[in-house]
Amino acid sequence: MARSRKTPPPPSPSPSPAPESAAPGAALLAVDLQTSLLAVIPDAASVRARAALAISAAQGLGIPVLFSEQVPAKLGPTDARLRKLAPNAEIFAKDTFSALSYEPLAARLHEAKIEHLLLCGLETPVCIYQTALSALGFGFQVTVLVDAVGARRSADAAACLSSLRHAGVHVLPVETVFFALLHDASHPFFKPFTQLVKTAGK
Repeated sequence: MARSRKTPPPPSPSPSPAPESAAPGAALLAVDLQTSLLAVIPDAASVRARAALAISAAQGLGIPVLFSEQVPAKLGPTDARLRKLAPNAEIFAKDTFSALSYEPLAARLHEAKIEHLLLCGLETPVCIYQTALSALGFGFQVTVLVDAVGARRSADAAACLSSLRHAGVHVLPVETVFFALLHDASHPFFKPFTQLVKTAGK
């Protein structure tokens, strides 16, 4: 009696390739968006929502996302909802206020040939301010996503953002930056991005 042959299992689907970057040389650095730090920010829900929009948009456009965490052994990890949006993003634990004063992170950006750094996160008058200035010192173009950063004191944040503008940092809203990267409505990520915008506005 002839033996029946077993049908081989179908091949596993290949993982979807990462989209080609819409902004070669750009990266999004999400600074210290830790649950414990968000808890003391008055507009934390809004900052989280706008940071989520930025992270999701960067992922959709093929822009690398990196996270920094301030002394996570004491302050805990990045907000889980935000981390889930970029599960493969590198996380850099630091104890410096400027994320770029942490040498492995600065080295990673240089290795990836990053030229333009987008910043979101906490806290505007401390880590965002110092990271932006350090990035300028390293020769990066810098854009602070102004609606995706937060602070305990709004007056301090306003003073620091004004100073950063004078130093040459672009200070712009998330939607403005990503619509500029899309250029027009024919971009394949235009419809997904507008859906993200609608969701973030709810």
